Amino acid sequence: MEPVAAPAPSRSRADLVGVVLAAGTGTRLDPLTQLLPKALCPVGNRALVDLALDRIGPLVGSLAVNAHHHGERLRSHLDEQWSEVVTVSLERDEPLGTAGGIGRLRSWIDGRSVVVVNADGWTPTPLDALLEGWGGQTVRVMVNGGSTFSPSSKIVASTLPWRIVERLDDSPTGLYEVVWRNAFAIGELEVVSHDGVFIDCGTPLDYLRANLEAVALAGGSIVAEGGQIDASATVTSSVIGAGARIFGEVEASVVWPGQVVESGERLIRSIRAGTSVTVGPL
Repeated sequence: MEPVAAPAPSRSRADLVGVVLAAGTGTRLDPLTQLLPKALCPVGNRALVDLALDRIGPLVGSLAVNAHHHGERLRSHLDEQWSEVVTVSLERDEPLGTAGGIGRLRSWIDGRSVVVVNADGWTPTPLDALLEGWGGQTVRVMVNGGSTFSPSSKIVASTLPWRIVERLDDSPTGLYEVVWRNAFAIGELEVVSHDGVFIDCGTPLDYLRANLEAVALAGGSIVAEGGQIDASATVTSSVIGAGARIFGEVEASVVWPGQVVESGERLIRSIRAGTSVTVGPL
């Protein structure tokens, strides 16, 4: 009779922490990131960092976010929206990268394993499959659209056991260079597939795509409380932020909170982010 392999031990939420990486400068998302840190740019009228915390929150016992670009503004948002729930690691002098940022949090992680996501990666799909059958001792990556790993893989999330985390320092380094690539080279990187929609909101075009995916999921335009659409205006398949006022035509676009589309304006596949910042058509 063939021996039966023992099932992987279950992990409790108390054994796991979640880290949302949000310290990037967001250069490719300029000019939007001149106004806000990338992690606060809204998709479907919610900040990217809040959506990321929503995704990993059910999987872990504690949460942290690292911050650098517009770091104080991001920390203020998290203090207001996630008071006493999220630990903020503010990297004042320079961004520490995806590995260095976790290294800076080593004393807070304190022997636990980590689930890590990037704030700018948007997906409506839950991440439960990342931890299915995971025993807590291996590095695992969730790859969008496939079950193989390469430098160009779209990494949705990753697990890092404490034995890996305790070796990370807080110098500027990346997870690909110091963790994933090495684990893959010696055959110790586990890969699980993520088959849903996943968009890296690194450019204005991809950021707009994520918002339009959110609109499609909602079945129509998403209008925040306090958003005003004049009787003469037309809004189609768009996201309208809180306090925005629409008097013209908005189609497949994003209007940030408090912004105005004047009568006679046509905003098509565009982003109205500030009084002098409109990106598009894209």
